[in-house]
Amino acid sequence: MASATSNTVDAEPGGADVHLPDTARDLVKILITGPFGVGKTTLIRSVSEIRPLHTEERLSEASARVDDLAGVRDKSTTTVAIDFGRISLPGGIVLYLFGTPGQERFRALWDDLAYGALGALVLVDARRIDASFDVLGLVEESGLPYAVAFNTFPDAPRHHTPEQLRAALDLEPTTPMVTCDARETNSAADALLALVQHLIDHHPPEPR
Repeated sequence: MASATSNTVDAEPGGADVHLPDTARDLVKILITGPFGVGKTTLIRSVSEIRPLHTEERLSEASARVDDLAGVRDKSTTTVAIDFGRISLPGGIVLYLFGTPGQERFRALWDDLAYGALGALVLVDARRIDASFDVLGLVEESGLPYAVAFNTFPDAPRHHTPEQLRAALDLEPTTPMVTCDARETNSAADALLALVQHLIDHHPPEPR
């Protein structure tokens, strides 16, 4: 997976206009969160209609002694502040996507990033489900509605049933749980749509 250098942006997908579409009606802040190396930066890069902002730095020997690299030994960069992107959905809904760092040492940023968010998409790696427990705890403590998306890594186990995965994460029956390929635009967008539908159901619009 290609990575941008710190505080740089990728080539603008499809040459999309950076201005909000005229149909924009509801502007929604969404957190894209999950443990280290789960694919948050990749998902935002895949779906953003504007050039996504990434704040990535190369992993150093010093950070390797602090961060748990189990299961992500091939990863060479890490987000040190936020990732940011934007996607317009049908019905005039525009999502502002804020990707959170996945390491414990950046937890102090959580409250600032979560401020004003309406929900969170939690990415999970089926190869290391236990790495998601701390992030899920943060999301639940914040009271944010959320959906869970299993990012389909090529070597991820395929024998677990949805019921087993839901039980492993101790999810409520109403919490959406989907699979996605963070590298594929349509697949990543479908995961976001599952969250948006959950938000609509969780916070129905007030009568006018």
